[in-house]
Amino acid sequence: MVDESLDARLRAALTALGPDYRPRTEHLRPDGSPEFVNRLLLEPSPYLLQHAHNPVSWFPWGEEAFAKARAEDKPVLLSVGYATCHWCHVMERESFEDLEIAEAINRDFVPIKVDREVRPDVDEIYMTAVQLMTGRGGWPMTVVMTPEGEPFFAGTYFPARDGDRGARRGFLSILGMLRDAYEDRRDEVVAQARELSQRVQALTRPARPSAVPGPEAVRGAALAIARNYDAQHGGWGRAPKFPQPSRLTFLLRVARRLAPSDPDRAAALREQALVTLERMAAGGMNA
Repeated sequence: MVDESLDARLRAALTALGPDYRPRTEHLRPDGSPEFVNRLLLEPSPYLLQHAHNPVSWFPWGEEAFAKARAEDKPVLLSVGYATCHWCHVMERESFEDLEIAEAINRDFVPIKVDREVRPDVDEIYMTAVQLMTGRGGWPMTVVMTPEGEPFFAGTYFPARDGDRGARRGFLSILGMLRDAYEDRRDEVVAQARELSQRVQALTRPARPSAVPGPEAVRGAALAIARNYDAQHGGWGRAPKFPQPSRLTFLLRVARRLAPSDPDRAAALREQALVTLERMAAGGMNA
């Protein structure tokens, strides 16, 4: 069943990108327009926009996806990554652009894409599940969960098919096994997911603060970041460096708040953010 309202919004968003827009996908019509458009085209995250033309019918994180999973009694497939993650793009090319794998995902799961830079809270919770189940972590993060958000399978990068990159079992086969387990051994899967969720909650539950942090805590966090600034190349810390939009936004907001009371410190924080953006652009990271 076609959602006419969603279809209209997606068509309007695509039109608004203008004639020079080049869809990031191998699935193009003869006129150069994308064969597939999903909900991620409506999101502001550059990483999510990279996946807006996958044949996978991605949802952003939110209640709409989980409501669909409950209504259709399907597990949720969560994929978490970020724009500069090499293996995230490898898995996209090998699996999420693959028509057979996309068909299996769309048929048997409700797929959600998350940018860890935008939703570090979601990333932290489900990365804990990955680490508990596999003993390690990383991105792309791949988690399969019940419609209630309780994970019963977790991992990172998976090659597309059996034998690819030396893998005994590829992503397509894993999807089939997870579908069968959810359909045929539901009680076992749900019990396992509930137990794992309780362990994740215990590990990620924040400690009760003795007092609500005030403006000094925010200022202190900004100054701690600033002490690690690389004045020559921009950014913070040593190479390799990755774009951190949340850090840039945080420093600019703190600078604005500090401007009336501490203009010199505010100017220094603003300068760090702006120089970092200039260095990124000079290095080729620009629109």
